[in-house]
Amino acid sequence: MAQNSYFELVSRNKDFRLLWIAAVISMLGEWFNTIALFFLILEYTGSEFLLGILFTVRMLSFALLQPIIGLLADRFNRKTLMVVSNLAQSVLALGFLFVDGPEDMVWMLGLSGIMMMLHGSYMTAERAALPNVVAEEDLATANALDAASWSTALCIGAMLGGVVVSVWGVDAAFIIDSMTFLVGTLFLIRLNIPQERDVDMDGPLFSTAFGNIVKGWKRIRMEPRLFRIVFAKASWNIAGGGLAGVFLVLMGADLTGFGAAFGFGLFFFARGLGTGLGPILARSVFTNPVRWPSLVGQLIVVSGFFYLLVGITLDINLWLTVALVVIAHSASGANWVLSTILTQQWVEDEIRGRVFSTDMLILSLAFSLSTSVAGYLMEYTQLSIQYGLILFAGLMMCSGIGFTLWDTKDTPTQESAV
Repeated sequence: MAQNSYFELVSRNKDFRLLWIAAVISMLGEWFNTIALFFLILEYTGSEFLLGILFTVRMLSFALLQPIIGLLADRFNRKTLMVVSNLAQSVLALGFLFVDGPEDMVWMLGLSGIMMMLHGSYMTAERAALPNVVAEEDLATANALDAASWSTALCIGAMLGGVVVSVWGVDAAFIIDSMTFLVGTLFLIRLNIPQERDVDMDGPLFSTAFGNIVKGWKRIRMEPRLFRIVFAKASWNIAGGGLAGVFLVLMGADLTGFGAAFGFGLFFFARGLGTGLGPILARSVFTNPVRWPSLVGQLIVVSGFFYLLVGITLDINLWLTVALVVIAHSASGANWVLSTILTQQWVEDEIRGRVFSTDMLILSLAFSLSTSVAGYLMEYTQLSIQYGLILFAGLMMCSGIGFTLWDTKDTPTQESAV
């Protein structure tokens, strides 16, 4: 059966439409929050290292409970997990209104980490639930639209967040963030998500938890192609965390003639535009699923190459830099969506939450390590932004080459791959 167009999928599939709208609204507010946190750190401390620590705390928090979150996403109703996550984040977002100086940085980072932990719960449940909401032939369309929507929210949220912070201050951004979680929940509660459940989940939660978590890990390890693909996103993030989480922020703060908040918004707008275009182009151009496992590695190399060009040409022309960032993140966006689709296609519903939680855990650890190292190098060494970009872009290209050369020795036939 032919896949539906983006418009047909949204207009004809009510549950996907509700899931999609809820995610877009919540993500929009998240970027208001992120831009405001960047601004507070630089305003109160001026520390590049603390910017890296912010991302490290957020991604480690995202990763910390992923094995348990994956278990819960397979044991309990995934819609309920998403609703609870949104409501809790709506309340916690207002806590940032009480940040009033450098002495508040520690608890501010902790609060941001707790919110990211809840966001991880939402993301894992959503990724696991998507194949239950759309037909298999529409997975590429749904994931491409989802990724493009995330990117659109990043573009609009980062840019508007920069404007809101510049004009009305950080408090306005945090209030808007809180409201978006509430509005998104109004769409979630109307959702109907069917779900298959593993019979092993019938026992008591605590006594069966460890065994069921291990079962998810064994499911990954028993299939070499799946074991490889769960490292696809991490292979980009091992360098991409520092590039997108530290160097883009410092580039924005260092933008001559503009305020820091606007600079953040501009470069995160470019990042979002790229990660939105990449999945759409991937859906149109990469139509043979047999080639996707190799392509995800090659796309990491492409992303690293264009970040290398960003470093080489930095300070020549602002709009050239913006264009190169867009292209680099187009490749990373395609990597993300292709690896996600393959995981959704290869893994059974009753264990999919645990597999995706492992995927999220590995990428989060890679991102955290990358941002910590990048922030440390910028704070405590003489490394410049330009040479930092070149160094991390080279690392990304090496990582992509390594992933591409990873031989699973069980390449499926075209019939078994889809």
